Amino acid sequence: MSPSSEVPSASAVTESLVAIGRWLQSGGYDFTTVSPATHARVNARPEARLARDLRDVFGWSRPFQGELLPAHVLATLRGSGLVQEQADGLLRSRVRFSTLDGRLYAHSAYPTTDEDAVFFGPDTYRFAAWIADELAREPVAGAGGGSPRLLDLGCGGGPGGLVAAQACADAHPALVLADINPRALQFARANAALADAQDVVFAQGDLYAAVEGAFDLIVSNPPYLNDAAQRTYRHGGGEWGEGLSERIVREGLERLAPGGRLLLYTGAAMVDARDPLLESLRPALEKKGWRWRYRELDPDVFGEELSEPAYARAERIAAVALSVRRP
Repeated sequence: MSPSSEVPSASAVTESLVAIGRWLQSGGYDFTTVSPATHARVNARPEARLARDLRDVFGWSRPFQGELLPAHVLATLRGSGLVQEQADGLLRSRVRFSTLDGRLYAHSAYPTTDEDAVFFGPDTYRFAAWIADELAREPVAGAGGGSPRLLDLGCGGGPGGLVAAQACADAHPALVLADINPRALQFARANAALADAQDVVFAQGDLYAAVEGAFDLIVSNPPYLNDAAQRTYRHGGGEWGEGLSERIVREGLERLAPGGRLLLYTGAAMVDARDPLLESLRPALEKKGWRWRYRELDPDVFGEELSEPAYARAERIAAVALSVRRP
């Protein structure tokens, strides 16, 4: 898109994302997104310098020649600003598409260096699997026997909320996808459409300030790193990146309907065999006297972050899961 071209509207971009996603779905497209470190290693291989198929274009974010895509797909990308034209004449998609449990999700292209980038990766797969397991073990019910209200807080592209809604589809849930990042909600709208999700509302704002009322289920996978660049999708605030996670739990306890649950997937920096996040949350959880469970899902994630000054005292970062149930 040339500098003089009209900037596409948010709704037009969403429509383009859905159109491209539907086209990929019709061809059986499948791609599992890996960690940034793995992505960099794979793309550094000599044979990965140029895209040869759709997975290279929309999964591995490799530069490609225009003739690799059908003319109508390339026109859709160009018309919505979803493709970058490089100085060498090659093109690069500004969007990735990943698959999770048979569904397709749009999110930011690699590398995710933009401040408002929308993340999808191994954390997303763990988060989604944990939600599905939790709801299979203990299904969600609406207060008074009605349809349950679901909230995915800091939803990004919406996979957590969409997986939760699918898991309790028979109860006809009402889903709210909320994020402070308007770009995230753009992807979330497209992903909800690609999932044919019903009764979905989108809300923009700072955590619970964006939504009203109580919920039968709150799920969240917030940014949990102490990111020097303070990028929205990575930076959790606080000393170890725990700031957002603490707020989501403390403020969320007051937003649960009777019998409601909060499912938080996040990262916790371990310092001298201590878990500062758990130490911070335990008093509030025990004061309530509600049923809760906290456990590690993966003992070692984002190990490369330990080289950063912010983590000089940390020995590891663990992926952890907290479930809280109101009586």
